[in-house]
Amino acid sequence: MSITNHKCPNCEAGLPFNPEKGLWVCEYCKSEFTEEELNSYTKKSEKKTTTRKKKEVNNENIVEMDMYRCPSCGAEILTDENTTATFCVYCKNPAIIKERFKGEFNPDYIIPFKKTKQDAIEAFSRFSKGKLFTPDSFTDYNNIQEISSIYIPFWLYTCDVNGEINVDARKVRSWRSGDYRYTETSYYDVTRNGELIFDRVPTDGSTEFDDNIMDSIEPYDYSEMTEFNMSYLSGFLSEHYDVNKDDSFERAENRIKETTKNYLNNDIHGYTSKTIASSNITIDNLDAKYVLLPVWLLNTKYNDKIYTFALNGQTGKMVGNIPICKKKLIIKSSIVAGLTAIITALITYFG
Repeated sequence: MSITNHKCPNCEAGLPFNPEKGLWVCEYCKSEFTEEELNSYTKKSEKKTTTRKKKEVNNENIVEMDMYRCPSCGAEILTDENTTATFCVYCKNPAIIKERFKGEFNPDYIIPFKKTKQDAIEAFSRFSKGKLFTPDSFTDYNNIQEISSIYIPFWLYTCDVNGEINVDARKVRSWRSGDYRYTETSYYDVTRNGELIFDRVPTDGSTEFDDNIMDSIEPYDYSEMTEFNMSYLSGFLSEHYDVNKDDSFERAENRIKETTKNYLNNDIHGYTSKTIASSNITIDNLDAKYVLLPVWLLNTKYNDKIYTFALNGQTGKMVGNIPICKKKLIIKSSIVAGLTAIITALITYFG
């Protein structure tokens, strides 16, 4: 299996993709290259090979790891079976594992990063700002610096849908006559059907990332999606899918069917209440595309629990949960309670 990294044609330093400029920028000589220029240079570069070995973990289970030699410094790079792009821990140069993009694991499309690391750090700072009971460790500069950029594998599904729903609906009418108030309830069986087209319904194709978090940082702007080129991975982490398109479709199918039912139900008007009694939804002409989408991730441990924060690497949308520091909660609650007691005493005294 082979490994490669993109080097600056001018000074041979590592050449990462710069999301802000949309170019490959050398951090040493500041040279800038377009995709066409980089592709031309890469074709002329020599290919290097690596070896493979197994590593024992926890003295109990044997976990297969892949070992590569960094083309820049010769150091060992260990990866798990799903990693497709990483870094050399010694020289920090990006390393792309070309063999892992063969056949079915070669993505159709990619959305390049637009948000830089500084953008992600500032977004996290804004996200946690103003939360009085946030642990200090969460806003510590060294902790925030651990935020990492990764291309996460997604499946995008396009399909035609034919749906029908049967709805139990009611109309309630009330009026008063003399000393009496009357209520009339009418019951209806309502049917709606229609044809819909779903375009690029996303589902993440990795078991390593929380599905709910990945759903929450949607949507992406797919108009900026481009044909896959490994050069975009330079300077970023990347994984290939470990959930195939058929297994992953189960989640997408649920989203498609629920959206179809809601769409048809929202077309029913004029009733006091309505409940979907049954539905029949068929999906045809299903097509799946394998894409890599950009995400900034920060995993922080607090009181033996991992908190994950994710930022859409294209749009900047951020999600995550901030823990509560019990010590801060007790101290600040005591201060508030004390001030309240003082104010109450003063009002009583001067009242």
